[in-house]
Amino acid sequence: MKKHPSGVRPSGLAAAVAAVLIGCAAAPAVAQSAAAQPAAAADADAPAATAQAGAGEARATLETVRVSATRLESELLKTPVTVTAVTQEALTREGVRDVRGLSGSMPNLQIASGPDSGVQVSIRGIGANNFTEIGDPAVGLHVAGLYSPRPQGALALMFDVDQVEVLRGPQGTLFGRNSTGGSINIIPAKPRFDSSFGSAELDVGSYNLRQLNLIQNIAVNDRFALRFSATKVERDGWIDQKQDFTDVNIPERGFVADGIPDVDQRRNVKVGRDKYYYNRDEWALRLAARFAFSDDVEWLLAYEKFQNDGAGQVAMKDCGQAAGTRFACTGGKWDVNINVPGKTDMSIDTVRSNLIWLIGDSNSLEYNVAFATQKRSQISDDDGGYHEIPSQVTATFPVPPEGDWGVWPVRDNTSITLDSKYRSVVHELQFKHQGERLSLVSGLFWMHEKNQIDYAQELLVNAPFGYPISQLYHQPDRQVDAKAIFTQADWRFAPTWTATFGARYSRDEKTDRGGQVYGGWDTESTAYYNGLYNPGTPGQPGFRPHNGRDLTERMGPFGGIDAYKLWGPPAENEHSESWRKTTWRLGLTKALSDDEILFTSLSTGYKAGGFGDKDDKCGGKVCIDGPAGPQYTFFPYKPETVANFEIGYKGLLLDKRLSLSVTAFYSRYKDMQVTGDFYAAKVHVEQPCPDFDPTCDVIKKWQTVNVGTVNIPGVEVEFDYLPTPNTRIGGFFSYIDSKIKDYPTFSDEWNCGVREEFGAPPCPPPYSGSDPRLAGRQIYDITGHHLPMTPKFTAGVNVSHTFKFGNGYELVPWVNVKWQDKMYFTLRNLDNPHVSDAQEAYTTVDASLSLQSPSFWRAELYVLNATDKMSKNWADDAGGFIRAYWNDPRTVGLRVRFEY
Repeated sequence: MKKHPSGVRPSGLAAAVAAVLIGCAAAPAVAQSAAAQPAAAADADAPAATAQAGAGEARATLETVRVSATRLESELLKTPVTVTAVTQEALTREGVRDVRGLSGSMPNLQIASGPDSGVQVSIRGIGANNFTEIGDPAVGLHVAGLYSPRPQGALALMFDVDQVEVLRGPQGTLFGRNSTGGSINIIPAKPRFDSSFGSAELDVGSYNLRQLNLIQNIAVNDRFALRFSATKVERDGWIDQKQDFTDVNIPERGFVADGIPDVDQRRNVKVGRDKYYYNRDEWALRLAARFAFSDDVEWLLAYEKFQNDGAGQVAMKDCGQAAGTRFACTGGKWDVNINVPGKTDMSIDTVRSNLIWLIGDSNSLEYNVAFATQKRSQISDDDGGYHEIPSQVTATFPVPPEGDWGVWPVRDNTSITLDSKYRSVVHELQFKHQGERLSLVSGLFWMHEKNQIDYAQELLVNAPFGYPISQLYHQPDRQVDAKAIFTQADWRFAPTWTATFGARYSRDEKTDRGGQVYGGWDTESTAYYNGLYNPGTPGQPGFRPHNGRDLTERMGPFGGIDAYKLWGPPAENEHSESWRKTTWRLGLTKALSDDEILFTSLSTGYKAGGFGDKDDKCGGKVCIDGPAGPQYTFFPYKPETVANFEIGYKGLLLDKRLSLSVTAFYSRYKDMQVTGDFYAAKVHVEQPCPDFDPTCDVIKKWQTVNVGTVNIPGVEVEFDYLPTPNTRIGGFFSYIDSKIKDYPTFSDEWNCGVREEFGAPPCPPPYSGSDPRLAGRQIYDITGHHLPMTPKFTAGVNVSHTFKFGNGYELVPWVNVKWQDKMYFTLRNLDNPHVSDAQEAYTTVDASLSLQSPSFWRAELYVLNATDKMSKNWADDAGGFIRAYWNDPRTVGLRVRFEY
């Protein structure tokens, strides 16, 4: 690491400070936080600024940052696209271990946790909430420039990277598979030929955090080098997790406690804090070899392994909103009762190859390929122990022969991935030309996935008899095939003017072979018991639905396919669909000076359509429209598209001490893909629907639908400033106003049962007109509402200063403040103190104090989320209150790094 000349005379204070702070670790004094990018260093080992002596005084200038945002290496401030670059130093200092940690650290980037270890990345309001093998992300994740198809891959640890580049706006020409929101490109550090070196870093902190990072570079000679890096992180869960032994006691409704739990006890075991939800138990390693066969041919081969053995996350009640209502938390804010401890076993094995052939001075041919296998099994407690409170329960016991369709007192729901394997291969061939007036990237892309999963859901207590229901999705061969041909050229047609022309032709095909769906949602069937438990006859003496000890492992998913035999034969999935699209980019750049550009572009992007599992849209009942049923469908949906116009400025100002990037954009988002419970069919019912279930004659199915048109204008600003040679200030600001323009079929069903009670507008009545598209929906006009995960304003600023001592020690305090405006999680945008679908505006503060020795070690004391502000990144209607996934509380720690 380069040492800066000291401007301070030797002092005994430096030795004293060193003695006190030894063991704290930090990034270099001028390394930039994620909140401050746009000037992150391209090499983690490079200095972040250059101090030059001149005219008897020190003068600092910002470093030249290079990015690969156009698939050609170029200076960040001369690249006419909206991109932010983040170094490993910045990631480490802000505690960023995977993609989720980038959320809110730069303009218009929000990331939420999702079920099934999924990660929902949203850029400029455009994201995807389908984390299954069916769905595709709207923001492309790339590692070393190669597309990574599964959203679970975003959980993989980011370690030993050169930098992470985040491109905002549709990527419809150059990057991997077409994407509508943007792209995140994680660029691992390459083996270096120039020297052998290594480092070890230990991080210990709150909630028993322990992380070890190792790096070893071996320069065998000037044409062959190896690099090994590994990381291991463990942390206890920060929640207060207890076992769920719920034994309902509502004698006025006939439910009397008998000393036996009413919730499933098959997996209810006591676990330590290290196995609580919200823990971490992950490791990863990478081995890379770099060969320079000649001055013109180079090959990089890397193997990467990631293993996640954590518990995952559980949605917990928002006690702040529930306060003052009948749903108020009765214990601590983070108490949760669990009868299914979380367990994840996810591994990702990847081999990547990059072969480059330089053809003359200005041409090159590059072939990249990645083979990846992701395996995952997982189980999670979907109810979190939040059962109906007595005032909600309307069912009575014993039940009459026809059952009781009221509200029962127990929720006992579980999601189980018994096993899964996602195999993908990605090929990309590129021809590149970099001439004096013309730069060109042309290529071919092919991605093929073959996915297999056995996934099940259980709802173990249901009206009208308290019986359990379950479905098992056996998908042995679900394939995705994506091919594209693309080209993009930058033509300098005048001394200060450059035009950009790009296009991409994409073809996507999805196929389901041999898929089967076992079980069903018939709540009047005892099939789940698999003949191993007899509840008796409803309405007769002795009738008793199961308690938590009556269920066995031979019932439901863990009993395998045979446990579903009483449900009858499975539904068979055999289907294929394909889509084609041409997307393009036009741009114009004006060089205002050697250090400033003005640029504008018009670009498009698209995300392929898809389809779900074959299912009876009538739900086993008699449909009103069309044949009585069953009416089988795959619930197909169309592609979504985005057109984006932007104009921007980038400049290096104030004698190269200030970098500034400003972008204004306007996007038109059409046929947005949204996944959830949506209308499938209207069916005959014997009696009118009761007030507590006004849509009992409507069948809803979990599906993806295309909805609406959205206009998305916004502004993004990033800056980096060196006011003195030893002081650095960085920051960002963003504005976005994503407004729904057209969504005539939106159904407002958010917490309908309690809205009037809490002073919120009541839900609209079910539609009763003649338009079949609106049947059963509670129509509400959301014109002008904001997209989920789009705070209108966000801002961040960070400051660091280097105190230099005469004996070579450097002491660096650093403070990072980030603020974001209110952010909604649904299109309803409901503002209410008790059932809001929003995360209110909040601020987080991070800080550190680091000490760099003149020899081989450096250290840092840090605090993340210093004000202990608890914030949500995902929320859902829990029937009277809000449940959410939460960001981490305040953590403090000590990081020590040794270099050799």
